[in-house]
Amino acid sequence: MIKRVTFFLLGLVLLVSFSSFTVEKKKKITIFMIGDSTMADKSLKGGNPERGWGHMLPGFFSEDIVVDNHAQNGRSSKSFIDEGRWDSVISKVKEGDYVFIQFGHNDQKTDEKRYTKPGDTYDANLIRFVDETRAKGGIPVLFTSIVRRKFGSDGKLIDTHGEYPDAVRRVAAQKNVLFIDMQQLTHDLIENMGDEESKKLFMWIPEQTFPCCPDGKEDDTHLNVFGGRTLARLVVDQFNEKIPALAPYVRYYDFVVAKDGSGDFFTVQEAIDAVPDFRKNARTTVLVRGGIYKEKLIIPESKINVSLIGEDGAVLSYDDYADKKNIFGENKGTSGSASCYIYAPDFYAENITFENTSGPVGQAVACFVSGDRVFFKRCRFLGFQDTLYTYGKQSRQYYEDCYIEGTVDFIFGWSTAVFNRCRIHSKRDGYITAPSTDEGKPYGYVFYDCRLTADEGVDKVYLSRPWRPYAKAVFIRCDMGRHILPEGWNNWNKPEAEKTVFYAEYKSTGEGANPGARVPYSHQLTSLDGYDIEKVLAGDDGWNPTKDGNRIFEVKR
Repeated sequence: MIKRVTFFLLGLVLLVSFSSFTVEKKKKITIFMIGDSTMADKSLKGGNPERGWGHMLPGFFSEDIVVDNHAQNGRSSKSFIDEGRWDSVISKVKEGDYVFIQFGHNDQKTDEKRYTKPGDTYDANLIRFVDETRAKGGIPVLFTSIVRRKFGSDGKLIDTHGEYPDAVRRVAAQKNVLFIDMQQLTHDLIENMGDEESKKLFMWIPEQTFPCCPDGKEDDTHLNVFGGRTLARLVVDQFNEKIPALAPYVRYYDFVVAKDGSGDFFTVQEAIDAVPDFRKNARTTVLVRGGIYKEKLIIPESKINVSLIGEDGAVLSYDDYADKKNIFGENKGTSGSASCYIYAPDFYAENITFENTSGPVGQAVACFVSGDRVFFKRCRFLGFQDTLYTYGKQSRQYYEDCYIEGTVDFIFGWSTAVFNRCRIHSKRDGYITAPSTDEGKPYGYVFYDCRLTADEGVDKVYLSRPWRPYAKAVFIRCDMGRHILPEGWNNWNKPEAEKTVFYAEYKSTGEGANPGARVPYSHQLTSLDGYDIEKVLAGDDGWNPTKDGNRIFEVKR
């Protein structure tokens, strides 16, 4: 009995230790930011285009990094402390977190609430930030202030910060602190751009451009969206040398879409519109930060080689449906109901949810895919009837580790499409697929190692019915829930189609796998000759997303 208890306790200790280790591995790193307006998050009221570089920083990191920006307009190192802001920040800092520190602009102000003296009170405040961060196990990083855009008659920048940047350098050296010299970096950038070109970084706004400043603005201190993104990139470009521990978390995207103003655009359509037409020699990468983007997205044929990467919670959503009226009072129809249209070739999407929220109102497409060589990875397609429309007759599509749900014909269309390790979920009794494969096409839909699941109470689901007479659908090594009917396939009241369709399975498993009861016009494959993924999708150009996907679609690091 004693031995049994001892072994149980030992196992419990090991389990707890392993669980703790697992949780620790998944722990996110927080970057706390303290500073002034040039670093701060900004109000978006009235279309305000002003951004601190810290506002834009989250768009350069993987989701393992959390940016918690406490920088505030008008604050100096003194007022930040006196107002209790520093106490609030330091109370949250945990071991391994970072604190980015950038003051100086307002420490120069002569009012007693903000003024500090370089070599004296200013240094003392910086030292306090450093010491208290380290006492909590955090990692302080000191930044000099960004320059003001003030050019002399000789085309050179005029210094406006005096001794304050030298004080930051001195404290960094004295305390052996990680240090990024933003004064030097921004000086070189802005001076090289020149007087006129550098206005693009700052709040130089013509009148009647934004509701927030109808009379326009000429501001040489504060950054706009482009300036904030440009300076944030200057910062992360320093990580390999200055903060190598953070370098693996850096991601470079051509455009960032964010509802909180931390991106180049607020809508995905704006980002797509900004992609150069027929950009043949490079991919354009677009990060979609978390949030629900209610917009009817169109990716036209000219926007080739686009990669759309979603943070967790990135949802593209709309609510059109076939019987909904357009502006002329006509039904939109199935094709007109889609939330997202993809016409461009070589499109890639990862971790994006495509959603139609119309509900059970008939045909309501979440995603309409016409382009060739289209790759979806870890995406979700949410809807009811006709969720995913594989529209293009010459289109090849590859879905890896995706989730697709619906009720009736929720995967349908003409295209050749491979679904690899996907979950296919039926919300009601109905039909999973409705292929419209053209005569002579070697492949239609091929499902590899997928799981077929259903809502509670759903128990009458067919694998497919033929929208057109030469429909093709093959399920290979798929785990089929009990909601799949024993007969498996349906002829859609078209007995003549039984002679022309090609419906087949290979080694189906699960309660819904019933080869002996399947309809006689279906097939049980005895080998996979001709059904390698690369052969199904090869076409005339040898496209193989399973081999080339990571290389072709990789985000720049």
